Amino acid sequence: MNLLTLVHVAGGSAALLAGAAALSFRKGSRLHAQSGTVFFVAMLVLGGTGSVIAALAPERGTAVIGILTCYLVATSWATARRRDGKAGRFEHYGLAVALACAAAMFAFGLQASNSPTGRFDSLPAAAHYPFAALMALAAALDLNFILRGQLSGVQRIARHLWRMCAALFIAAASFFLGQQDEFPAAWQGAFVWFLPPLAALIAMVFWLVRVRFSKAFRHFAPRRPARA
Repeated sequence: MNLLTLVHVAGGSAALLAGAAALSFRKGSRLHAQSGTVFFVAMLVLGGTGSVIAALAPERGTAVIGILTCYLVATSWATARRRDGKAGRFEHYGLAVALACAAAMFAFGLQASNSPTGRFDSLPAAAHYPFAALMALAAALDLNFILRGQLSGVQRIARHLWRMCAALFIAAASFFLGQQDEFPAAWQGAFVWFLPPLAALIAMVFWLVRVRFSKAFRHFAPRRPARA
C-alpha cells in the first residue's frame, strides 16, 4: 500500500467515524461542531486523494465522484459557517463545479451506453446517471440560492444537512459496497454491508423532515446586522 492510498484509507476511516458521531450528537452542540469539523477535513482528504488515485488508474467517473464529494462537504461547511445565510462568491464557484461534474458524469454515461462493453473505464452506464442527476439538483439549488441572495434559518440548516448526509452516504457506499473485493470471501455480499449507507439516507430524510416541520430549528434565523 503506497502513501497516497494509506492517506486515503485513513481519511475515509476518520470520515465514517466522525460522520456517525456528528449525526449522534445534539445538533448545535460543541461535540456536534467538533465532530463535524473532523468529518469535513477527513472528507476533503478522502475525496481529494480518491480523485487522484482514480485519475491515475484511470477511472475518470470515480475521479469526478471524488470531486463532487469534496464539493458537497465544502458547500455544506460554508453554509453552516455563514450564519447570515447570504450567498457569496464561494457559491458561484460551487455552482460552476456542480455544473461541470453533472456534465462530465452525463457525458461519461452516454459514452458507456454507446460502448460495446456498456462501460466507461470500469463503471457501467447506469452508475453515472444518478450522480449526474444529483449534481444537476445541487447546481439548481445553488442557482436558486444565488438568485434569492439569502436563505432563511430553516433553509440554511436543511442545505447544510442534506449535503453532509449525501457525502456520508457516498463515503459509506464506496467503502462497504464498493470495496467488498477487499473483504474476506465469506463476508462478501452480506446484507449487513448495506446498512451503513442506508442509515445515512434514513438519517438525511429524518432530519430534513424534522428541520422542515418541527419548531425546534426555527430559532436558527439569519443574523441581521446591528442597527446604528
